[in-house]
Amino acid sequence: MTIELPRTALLGVGSMSGAVLDGLLSAGLDPATVTLTTKSEESAAAHRARGLDAHASDAEPDANRAAARGAGLVVLGVKPYAIGDLLAEVADDLAPGTVVVSVAVGTTTASMERAVPAGVRVVRALPNTPIGVGRGVTGISAGASADEDAVALASSLFSVSGSVIEVPESQLDALSAVSGSGPAYVFLLVEQWQRAAEELGFTPEQAATMVQGTVRGAVALLEASDKAPAELRRAVTSPKGTTERAVAVLQDADLSGTLLRASRAAIARAEEIAAS
Repeated sequence: MTIELPRTALLGVGSMSGAVLDGLLSAGLDPATVTLTTKSEESAAAHRARGLDAHASDAEPDANRAAARGAGLVVLGVKPYAIGDLLAEVADDLAPGTVVVSVAVGTTTASMERAVPAGVRVVRALPNTPIGVGRGVTGISAGASADEDAVALASSLFSVSGSVIEVPESQLDALSAVSGSGPAYVFLLVEQWQRAAEELGFTPEQAATMVQGTVRGAVALLEASDKAPAELRRAVTSPKGTTERAVAVLQDADLSGTLLRASRAAIARAEEIAAS
């Protein structure tokens, strides 16, 4: 899969937007069509060493404005608290029709639209960290200013590195609570599962091999099968067998309810960020 974009500015490139950039370059995006900014000169120099046009806002006060000027697509990679200041900084350099995409939690399209000129189209996107290995899940929500073309252009940033789900903005925090925070749930499961294996007498290396190999294998089996997860689980769980006894313990722990409470906690925090 190859991708072509209008001239693109990535402002405040960090770990998440950097992973998006890596996916675009892997998909064949011409590096000459991208200008990016970072905070530090050290980071900008590392990007320049890869053949990218990169500038440090600490060293060049006009870096963000220069990058945004004439860009058809502008991606905001800064933290949520910095989105407003960044948009205020570059607003006069955004031409009508420009698509502005934020990857920040808790920053609404309405708040961004108030900060940009009329005719600028605003989209929110919340990718998760597996986008860095081409297996991301990204939620996309259109602002009131965004038409179908703007959403399609924004979606193309992320679809080269995984799946994209378009949802109403009212559902975006919930989506992030599932797929955005989800990798941490998986890593926590693996962490605790390996600890349990060590308690059973295995070395850390053996525990990692067993647990991580099992997770990879189970996910690959799920992907290769046309069966639902519940059906695959039942296939492993023989009546009156050892797995049935183990699964009963996990079900007694109310995994579904725990995950729902965790997701609602993440949603509540996103709402707090939006209100601050």
